[in-house]
Amino acid sequence: MAKSKTQTPQVRVRTTWKNAIRRDWQLYLLLLVPITLVVVFNYAAYPGLRMAFMDYKPMKGFAGSDWVGLKVFQKIFKDRDFTRALRNSLAFNFLDLLVGFPMPIILALMLNELRFMRFKKVSQTILYLPHFLSWAIIGAVAYTMFRPATGLVNTLLMKYGIISEGIPFLNEKWHWAATYLLIGVWQSMGWGTILYLAAITSINGELYEACIIDGANKWQKMWHVTLPGIRGTIVTLLIMNLGRVMGSNLERLTAFDNTQVRDFQYQLAIYIYEKGMGAGKYAEGTAVGLFQSLVGVVLVLLSDKVAKSLGEDGLL
Repeated sequence: MAKSKTQTPQVRVRTTWKNAIRRDWQLYLLLLVPITLVVVFNYAAYPGLRMAFMDYKPMKGFAGSDWVGLKVFQKIFKDRDFTRALRNSLAFNFLDLLVGFPMPIILALMLNELRFMRFKKVSQTILYLPHFLSWAIIGAVAYTMFRPATGLVNTLLMKYGIISEGIPFLNEKWHWAATYLLIGVWQSMGWGTILYLAAITSINGELYEACIIDGANKWQKMWHVTLPGIRGTIVTLLIMNLGRVMGSNLERLTAFDNTQVRDFQYQLAIYIYEKGMGAGKYAEGTAVGLFQSLVGVVLVLLSDKVAKSLGEDGLL
């Protein structure tokens, strides 16, 4: 069949970077704000990492302080406080991962099955709200609600005869550990569902229709369609969470500060703050921070390699 002579050939116009900036300069200007914040707070501090290899004295600065190699690391690894902080950080972060990681997935599956849209939107708003509260507010509310004698929770439990005396939710280390973990799950699970819900929306609807034709119920659809459809997102977020098992949140720990639970509360964030900022040992604080980052990177790379060996796309 002969090609029509009246057909107009398509001409691709090449957009240069000058034309793009001239056309969308407002967007590029707005983009400079987050880029500047990332550069200042994530990259500008990198030269200060040399402090971990120096006998750093603030009065002498970098030029006047002596290089000591790995002696700072040897010192902190022999410190019993560091060992205790490391043990507590690993234990609580792995428990956070074990308890908290599946919750956003379960919550996303439940929200996805809701068909009353108004109730679904209200539920999502309520579940997302804790993420925007500071840990100072959450800690103050928690101490008010979980007091052994006058807290709302213990008062109600004793009123209905469920318990005979108040439970020391935040005053005894084992109860504190459980309360600390569950409040952390409550604070983060709603926000974590956003990525999973976004991944669920990308699943082909024809797969659900095929399941319905085959007679599958809701549980079978979730197990055979929804979960496999978001498996890549689950693996990616799991790898990222594994990279944070060495970290700890100072704001969260100080919000639940209590001398009676110091054995469990003392984690790496508190160690860095007390040894580095509090005691003026900046080299030791920097060394611990660098150690955390290096271990986190190694864990991310190893978990990514394992994921790829199992047939997943991985993170990198």
